[in-house]
Amino acid sequence: MGILAHVDAGKTTTTERILFLTGATYKQGEVHDGTTVTDFDAQERKRGITIFAAAVSCTWDGHRINLIDTPGHVDFSAEVERSLRVLDGAVAVFDGVAGVEPQSESVWRQADLHGVPRIAFVNKLDRAGADLDAAAASIGARLHVTPLVVQLPIGAEERFTGVVDLVTRRAVTWTGDAMTVVEVPDPAEMERRRRLLEEAVAELHAGALEEFVANDGLKDATLRDALRDITGSGAGVVVLCGSAYKNRGIEPLLDAVVAYLPSPLDVPPVHPQRPASPDAPFAGLVFKVHAATTGRLTYVRVYSGTITKGATVLDTGTGRTERVSRILHVQADRHTELDDASAGDIVAVVGVKHARVGTTLCAPDAPLVLEAAVTAEPVVSVAVEARVATDTDRLSVALARLVEEDPSLRVRSDPETGQTVLSGLGELHLEVAVEKLRQANGLTVNVGRPQVSYRETVVAGVSGLLYRHVKQDGGSGQYAHVLIDVTTSEEPFAFDSAVVGGRVPKEYVKAVEAGCRDALLEGPLGGHPVTGVHVTLVDGQTHSKDSSELAFRTAGRLALQQALRQSTMAVLEPVAEVTVTAPDDTVGAVLGDLAARRGRVTDSTTRAGTVVVTATVPLAELFGYATRLRSRTQGRGTFTTRPAGYQQAPEGTV
Repeated sequence: MGILAHVDAGKTTTTERILFLTGATYKQGEVHDGTTVTDFDAQERKRGITIFAAAVSCTWDGHRINLIDTPGHVDFSAEVERSLRVLDGAVAVFDGVAGVEPQSESVWRQADLHGVPRIAFVNKLDRAGADLDAAAASIGARLHVTPLVVQLPIGAEERFTGVVDLVTRRAVTWTGDAMTVVEVPDPAEMERRRRLLEEAVAELHAGALEEFVANDGLKDATLRDALRDITGSGAGVVVLCGSAYKNRGIEPLLDAVVAYLPSPLDVPPVHPQRPASPDAPFAGLVFKVHAATTGRLTYVRVYSGTITKGATVLDTGTGRTERVSRILHVQADRHTELDDASAGDIVAVVGVKHARVGTTLCAPDAPLVLEAAVTAEPVVSVAVEARVATDTDRLSVALARLVEEDPSLRVRSDPETGQTVLSGLGELHLEVAVEKLRQANGLTVNVGRPQVSYRETVVAGVSGLLYRHVKQDGGSGQYAHVLIDVTTSEEPFAFDSAVVGGRVPKEYVKAVEAGCRDALLEGPLGGHPVTGVHVTLVDGQTHSKDSSELAFRTAGRLALQQALRQSTMAVLEPVAEVTVTAPDDTVGAVLGDLAARRGRVTDSTTRAGTVVVTATVPLAELFGYATRLRSRTQGRGTFTTRPAGYQQAPEGTV
């Protein structure tokens, strides 16, 4: 299972309390003290946020739980994506005051794409303004899923002391770390809410509906089984409540994890012949790589079979076989050696030197390829160089190691400037990567101002452009004539052929398309990639001896380059959806600053003395925004961003 949430909703604190209550740790770690188990990296402790997904495990009620604490900041959404790919279930943590926040919505959508069943934990009910019903309503309104509230809080805000379980009709309170079963404070209210829960479940579950109609109610066992089925199907989400910081509500949350989330045996097999059984052929997916200077750890989710120390596995990404020299049980940054691991386990292996994130490892005599998580495209770049010339080679090695660990980072050499360019998903993403270069590798690096990835597009195309490619330099020549039309397209690139009578053979048509794709790499305005282009090959002419696929590919490339120079072109800039939360007395300063950054406000709501403003802002205008927002809101404003595509940039922007 995974812990998913918006920044500062309490994911890591919830994880710490789970580890403490299950006996996996002997004392409770705190985020503000930098003593948590899963936020073990120096940068995580310094910044007080989760940056890297960390795997831990514990035991509750006779069940082993493998748990992954994921980041909440949008810049590290790729880390969440890779974790979701190997999860069977998840706990979504929500702030009891704020309800569903922007990044909560983003990770929820990611979990939808991977079909990961979830239960919800409304945290921080001890805070002023916390409201379980309001948070549940926001789950229904913003996530478009039916919230099934199975607990009621005992007390409100600072007087929150316990919960009433509507399934078991039992009330518990906490004094310090001790949980006590008590009498239900308001039995009539409990029965009323239980009735509402039964009605909601009956609407979503056919079996429960039959019993509800026949008996005018549901038995506890029927209700529990129906909630498990509904959780697995995603038709609804079980909602629990508590305060992780004060250790209230964690035991019932663990009970709900066991009761409602699927075990590996409940998840459909990854392949018809690969059930989640220790006796099946081995198959596992690499979801994380830690390439430290002291060695390489490859994190694997085992889907079927058993992997043993010293075994040989097939890397389907490279086609190589590699030997697993050690298997490690992972507890964040601590490891214990194992002799084997079987279906359902999450382990780290040593000895696998070439497997990348998303690679399938399997038994050599039973090859299989598992679907990998999608890697997001980077949108922000910085130029990096070693401050000392003798460190250039060390920097190249360190950058290669960074990219190996995090595929959402990209490194390239700019052919015009010769600079080494590091690209990532956001300013904080790159800041963390550069800091890691300095800390882990002892390098001093210079960093240039981040540059965003612009695109170019066709505003008005050309038609009937004839390009003749004729080249004779001894031996077989090159001969290709093409006639093309260029128009705009909703898709990044579209290609059609309107050639009749076989004037251009099919293999040459494909070569023209390939040449056009080559031409899209650099546009005429600033050398940016070109998108939104539709090319139609209208006609062409061949030569009996000198025509070839190479000639037509070259003709297609040069023809489209010429057509783009003659077309009306525009630069596109990446934009982000920015959600700013600030005190209502600072909203004027916030709106003014967004307007100065060419932001377009799309929504504004007020709740509990704060204003939440949503705006679309060019990514290039967001550099340094965190510092500016803090200064304009006396340090009380926060914001999140997520990519929102591209829009046409004003003339002179680039």
